[in-house]
Amino acid sequence: MRPAWAAINLPALAHNLTVLREHAGAASMLAILKANAYGHGLARIAAELHGADAIGVARLDEALALRNAGVVKPIVLLEGFFDPSQLPILAASGIQPVIHAEYQLLQLEQARGLVQPLKVWLKVDTGMHRLGVPPADAVPFYRRLQACSNVQGEPVLMSHFASADTPQVAQNEAQRQCFDGVQQQLHAVVSFSNSAALLAHVPAHDDWVRPGLALYGVSPFADKSAAQLNLQPVMTLQASVIAIREVAAGEGVGYGAAWHAPERTKVGVLAIGYGDGYPRTAPEGTPVVINGQRYPIKGHVSMDMLTVELGLDSDVKIGDSGQLWGAELPVEEVAKSVGTIPYELLCNVAHRVVLDYNV
Repeated sequence: MRPAWAAINLPALAHNLTVLREHAGAASMLAILKANAYGHGLARIAAELHGADAIGVARLDEALALRNAGVVKPIVLLEGFFDPSQLPILAASGIQPVIHAEYQLLQLEQARGLVQPLKVWLKVDTGMHRLGVPPADAVPFYRRLQACSNVQGEPVLMSHFASADTPQVAQNEAQRQCFDGVQQQLHAVVSFSNSAALLAHVPAHDDWVRPGLALYGVSPFADKSAAQLNLQPVMTLQASVIAIREVAAGEGVGYGAAWHAPERTKVGVLAIGYGDGYPRTAPEGTPVVINGQRYPIKGHVSMDMLTVELGLDSDVKIGDSGQLWGAELPVEEVAKSVGTIPYELLCNVAHRVVLDYNV
């Protein structure tokens, strides 16, 4: 028996990358590996992405961890740098920052003694209103980057769809037109599409696409499953059944006796809880799959354990494995039950959860 672990299906990752390549056409692919590759293990996932042209991460420590692991592909730092002291590190490591604010541009222009100029990306805020320079400032920003001695080659022009997971929303077209207005003045290499935009074929005319969630076999759409998109789940989160208890009618289970058995029944205890990243907010009835059968969670999720109702006739035994999400239970379904999104569940998988890679 073992506590929580996650089986990582590397052939499924390769399959998903192939599917996304087909959607991308001639565009280059920036594979997004933020947040420990969405919980799948940063360095190992990066090592498997032979078909990707570059890797995108959010933080400098993620980028450096990849370099230290021997990753030589281009790495794009999606939030850019936060302080001028990071610029020599970026230059020495060949990491490409995204420029999205005036302070970054000034620090880049004022930097001295870099071992080499930096390849950079310029982010334009076309409607997400999170990061990015205003569209009216984008052309002069771009020209200053072109003229900066610390910049190597032509910047890549990028933006981010706010509503690509709902392709019919008018905001998508408004953002695209805004971006096109900038691009027509610059004729730059461009990047716009994330997983949802790529799979929904939201027009963007990308030179670079940026899939994240779909790489891991998860649908970015509320109305389409991963299977419908020909995607395969990469992570299957599992835990052992470590106890089976018979509970009399009316007896409470777990902290606060939050659930009382309406009749005599059996419950199974699995060695996984919110300390492993499984959400404490999972309501009663959220399914767990054991031996191909679904069993509902009952009572509160604890730090290290959760409880499912087995029923008196169940053949589940101590040592059996329960699946919290994955090959037999889509993470999208669990997220819907919990009231969150698949991204959060995957990214919250704790470091104490062992990642088992299936090659």
